[in-house]
Amino acid sequence: MLRAMYRLSLLLLVATLGVLPVVAQDASLTGFAPASAEEQRACEGRLAEAPTPETFRAHLQALTDEPHPAGTPANDRVRAYIDSVMTAAGLSTTEYPYDLYMPSPESAHNTEVALVTPTRRPLNRQENILDEDPFSGHPDLRPAWNAYSGSGDVTREVVYANYGRKEDFATLDSLGVEVDGKIVMARYGGNFRGFKAKYAEEAGAAGLLMYTDPADGGYTDGLPYPEGRYLSESLIQRGSILTPLGGDPLTPDGPSLPTDADAEVDRLDPSEADLPELPVAPLPYESAEQILRRMTGEAVPSGWQGGLPFAYRVTGGPDLTVRLKVEQPKSLTRATNVVGTLEGTEHPDEWILLGSHFDAWTFGATDPNSGTAMLLTLAEALGTLAETGCRPDRSIKIAHWDAEEYGILGSTEWVEQMEDELRGGAVAYLNADGAVSGARFGAAAAPSLKGPLLDAAKSVAYPGAEADTTTVYDHLAARTEAGDRLGDLGGGSDHVGFYTYAGVPSASGGFSGTTPVYHSAYDNFAWYTRFADTSFVYGPALARLDGTLALRLANADVLPYDVPRYAEDLRGHVETIAERAAETGREAPFNRLQAAIDTLATAAAAFDSARTARVADGPPPNAEALNETLLSLEQAFQHADGMPFGDQYRSLYASPNPFNGYASWMLPGLRYPVETDADAATLDRWTAIYREAVLRLAERVRSATTTVGAPAD
Repeated sequence: MLRAMYRLSLLLLVATLGVLPVVAQDASLTGFAPASAEEQRACEGRLAEAPTPETFRAHLQALTDEPHPAGTPANDRVRAYIDSVMTAAGLSTTEYPYDLYMPSPESAHNTEVALVTPTRRPLNRQENILDEDPFSGHPDLRPAWNAYSGSGDVTREVVYANYGRKEDFATLDSLGVEVDGKIVMARYGGNFRGFKAKYAEEAGAAGLLMYTDPADGGYTDGLPYPEGRYLSESLIQRGSILTPLGGDPLTPDGPSLPTDADAEVDRLDPSEADLPELPVAPLPYESAEQILRRMTGEAVPSGWQGGLPFAYRVTGGPDLTVRLKVEQPKSLTRATNVVGTLEGTEHPDEWILLGSHFDAWTFGATDPNSGTAMLLTLAEALGTLAETGCRPDRSIKIAHWDAEEYGILGSTEWVEQMEDELRGGAVAYLNADGAVSGARFGAAAAPSLKGPLLDAAKSVAYPGAEADTTTVYDHLAARTEAGDRLGDLGGGSDHVGFYTYAGVPSASGGFSGTTPVYHSAYDNFAWYTRFADTSFVYGPALARLDGTLALRLANADVLPYDVPRYAEDLRGHVETIAERAAETGREAPFNRLQAAIDTLATAAAAFDSARTARVADGPPPNAEALNETLLSLEQAFQHADGMPFGDQYRSLYASPNPFNGYASWMLPGLRYPVETDADAATLDRWTAIYREAVLRLAERVRSATTTVGAPAD
């Protein structure tokens, strides 16, 4: 009844005002009956006109007015702004506070790095103030630091470890280079910075210094900032070294609710938590150069030479010593998420979630607040649509997470708190962390969201000036092969808890460009207006794309999941792992698993045909039961005991790479035994687990097919 009333009001409005059509309309919308599709297209046409460059620019400028790391009053002001915008847009907002074990940003002032011999010289840890960049002189900017560093005061010799990857430390060991008791120098890149610290600590290092080499986004690529977009000699990448990323370190088994809440929270003693003990600090390359050019040992192995104008060496020798002093106490600190809800008219307990964090290392113009500004622009657009006849059937939630930069803390705690609701009613999570930094669209997604995402991209105009490019999909297709247009999700942002812990189909995408100012004081509105999106057109374009996808997921009579893509992607992932096993001289017994995938493929094709045929005649009579089954598909990959490298990763389908933290690892329970040379029995056991999961998914797909064709209850 409610849906019919909204449809009538919408059609009356369309008849009165007229609606501009979306750019490229497919012949049908997956999961929509004809009447529902007509209503949906009208809403999408109105959404296409709602987000504007002026709105996006205004939000981005307001969000990035001052540095706002988690745990600071400035970050509270950003959260209050977000709350006020969503409330004014007509969303109901709820704040979710947590008390998290975090270091204070004031720790930045308690870190020192200095040359001791052959000359005493303190080393700079803060970006230069530039006449061309009024933000660079902001009085609240702090020197660079690494959250969750251990505390210590050491003066030692130096060893250069390239990117500080596992294989780099193995190379040092093979060369007979002693790391124990030394300060390690490692350049950013190749893995998550927390793994650089992990591997250095495991090797017995006394400390770690990280820097961004000019070979990795500096003058070897183009003009340095402020003349160009690339990193300059004083730019420093801040960042957390908490490993693994994902949640408060003292509450691994549940949400870290406030200490003044009624619920009891079982917190570890800090001594029981697996926290880094190594003192760690970041440097700009102008400071790293003062150390590296004084090194006198053997030349580095092939591939280890960076971009500074001298030969890199592995060791510094006894005449070169560096002091690293870090004092970084931690304590329970309040962090607060804010979630806005546009309640659905028919199925309010089924959720489409969109989110980004809002805390930043400094100003955060690209990371994260380009995504925050986009979501606020979208919230206003959806609020306007809801007021005039386009309120969604399912609820749309727009979430802004706190304390992501310290280790994906805020979103993980929320996922743990809302775990039951998410497993039962979350249709999808769309992540927008740092989502607008250039003109190149790209995305990664769960299999079930790949088709819907690509379909939405076909309906949204591409705002750039590329030849023969009309839609976002055209732009993507011009750069990619058909099977590789969307990637697979890895680690490093707020989708991790939703996808790999709670089993919610997730996606992350946006318009990107080269951003060497990552986590630095130069990631500000001045850099953004010159080098990221000078016309502020890509933020509104992403709001249209994410909004279109969210509305389709919210309004479809039958959820438009790309069910056949599960089998297609699974087959490729198994083949990749089999090839990897062969490279290590092992035989992977995957025949029965591949047969199960064939069974799934047959079931998925039958469902896809049945869904298309059924909705052509109108909404299925058992749509509620059918959608309930579809919501359970991703849960077929849930493994309650977790992966062999961490029980917080419960998805058999995907996880972050456990050896570098960022890259996607597909079918991690199979991949890990292959990479760690586990015995044949272990690989057989995990293969059986995967076969059972695939057959479980196939059975749920068959059940959905039966429900599509069943008579009304």
